[in-house]
Amino acid sequence: MDVARVERQAQGKGYPETRSRRSFPAWGWVGLALIAVMWPLNWLLEGTRTVWLFFPLWLGYCLAMDGLAYLRKGTSLAARSPRAYVGLFLISVPVWWLFELINLRTQNWSYLGVEEFTPLAFFLFSSVCFSVVVPAVFASAEFFSSFDFIRRAKPWLVIRTDRKTTLAFFLAGWVMLALLLAWPVYFYPFVWIAVFFITEPVNVWLGNRSLGEATNQGDWRPVLSLFCGALLTGFFWEMWNFYSYPKWVYQVPGVGFFKIFEMPLLGYGGYLPFALELFSIYHLWLGLTGQKRSTYVEI
Repeated sequence: MDVARVERQAQGKGYPETRSRRSFPAWGWVGLALIAVMWPLNWLLEGTRTVWLFFPLWLGYCLAMDGLAYLRKGTSLAARSPRAYVGLFLISVPVWWLFELINLRTQNWSYLGVEEFTPLAFFLFSSVCFSVVVPAVFASAEFFSSFDFIRRAKPWLVIRTDRKTTLAFFLAGWVMLALLLAWPVYFYPFVWIAVFFITEPVNVWLGNRSLGEATNQGDWRPVLSLFCGALLTGFFWEMWNFYSYPKWVYQVPGVGFFKIFEMPLLGYGGYLPFALELFSIYHLWLGLTGQKRSTYVEI
């Protein structure tokens, strides 16, 4: 018997023999049930139903995608550490409020129906809704990381984590942030990459986990997993938003054509670097809380 092969199967690397003996977990079924109930209610009910239904619908997505990742890999975010899994929801709230703060300047999206709520109520309801952003993207990324087209991706462009490169990234990030704040009409796309350019070098300097550890070897599989995870999540965000109320709409200068739901086609490109920002911010937070080398997110 090939002992190494058996061990690889036990670790859930996506081998068919392993998946055939693995069942879809209970929390995944709960997620699918939540989607089956909350999706039609969110689209068919009248009034401000989304404020109540957004979180359970997206909790369903998070649990279902986590269950699919577990089915394919034999491990998942929720399975490895329920406590850390809850932490993803908690860190997600201030992370998305950061982008809401930047949007006060760029004005790239706004919310229809916000007038139905007091400022405090809108803040509280929004915070609950924002809590699903990070776990949704990370669960989707873990799901995609199990597929052969990513696992067998060949080494590509090498981006070093030496002092010169990281300093260049760091300075570029602040320049991009300054440009988008000074001239948001022209430089608003930088909102989806500037934060990564700032936080990624900090992670390298502090010894936190970073994507540079992979790209330093030409390994782009973690990046590809995040890209795919964010695109899938983004598709569902935009689709479920379309018939929701309250809902968000976009005002994107120069690219507001060929809309898929409310999002212009070119706007979906913003989801790619946004996923890198989430990964970098999350691991910066882990490093600041004493978990520098955490490999909780397996991509």
